[in-house]
Amino acid sequence: DEKGLFYALDLGGTNFRVLRVHLGGKESRVVKQEFEEVSIPAHLMTGSSDELFDYIASALAKFVATESDSQHVSPGRQRELGFTFSFPVNDTVGTLAGGRYNNPDVAAAVILGTGTNAAYVEHAHAIPKWHGLLPKSGEMVINMEWGNFRSSHLPLTEYDQALDAGSLNPGEQIFEKMISGMYLGEIVRRVLCKMAEEAAIFGDTVPPKLKIPFILRTPHTSAMHHDTSPDLKVVATKLKDILEISNTSLKLRKLIVEVCDIVATRGARLSAAGIVGILKKLGRDTVKDGEKQKSVVALDGGLYEHYTKFRTCMENTLWELLGEEASENIAVEHSMDGSGIGAALLAASHSQYIEVEEP
Repeated sequence: DEKGLFYALDLGGTNFRVLRVHLGGKESRVVKQEFEEVSIPAHLMTGSSDELFDYIASALAKFVATESDSQHVSPGRQRELGFTFSFPVNDTVGTLAGGRYNNPDVAAAVILGTGTNAAYVEHAHAIPKWHGLLPKSGEMVINMEWGNFRSSHLPLTEYDQALDAGSLNPGEQIFEKMISGMYLGEIVRRVLCKMAEEAAIFGDTVPPKLKIPFILRTPHTSAMHHDTSPDLKVVATKLKDILEISNTSLKLRKLIVEVCDIVATRGARLSAAGIVGILKKLGRDTVKDGEKQKSVVALDGGLYEHYTKFRTCMENTLWELLGEEASENIAVEHSMDGSGIGAALLAASHSQYIEVEEP
């Protein structure tokens, strides 16, 4: 029902976007939306929070100044803004809100990008640690922070253990370190490094560049994984440009594609298992007699959007785990930039100027 002009700030890992959303209530929904994407200069990424937020604030001020005459907030009102970023103040919750606004069947939202997380709509009575008043809807959003999941049933390889030990946050975000875009390329590098040391796949010496952590990014391994040329030209080019390895045989290039495939497949299948876990918790993983309840999972993030083989494997695993019958009631939808719109919607639903209905 929300109406009016609302702003959102969506802070990602390398850029942020400012959005202006004009909501028209039930009939017209989002009347108009405008946004601007701003890159964050590298020095601000490692500087103080004051410098970063000053930069964001000045970009927001410039964007607000571009309001047209028809778009001003009503006299005497302050502008209201929703703020979402990739921390436990959350883009996954924003994606869930944006997805649910457009489709009431959206039950969960998952981000598969540089990092990973999930949020879902839970029955309030199923939350034992909640002691406050229950919401009128009887439902509540759970932000899972699932990247931090770990379990004795989650088999970690020596590569995972070494990556974790050398990371900025050892012992944390274990699930994220197995499946997200920040780490897949690094796992591939560690496997290739071990093969170079123990099986001399690149000759007598280990290529020096191969020893540099995070030199191989997930977009590089994705490009190699998707190479369809008969002589695997893309693989040869990537090895030469990034790792300074030339004169590789076709057999070796095929082996490298296989390593990329194994690492991406594991990540994709684990993400699918996480989604099935949510559906199971909600009792939506099976078909009840005569019930045809649709469940939609809103997905966003660069890994899901750009790494086709990862996405396909994840979706296929989902159907495989759910089985044919349950799969018919489950849909996965790409929620483009849902978190920014979601943040504006959350600002609107918590507006201090709730409209008084005319009698």
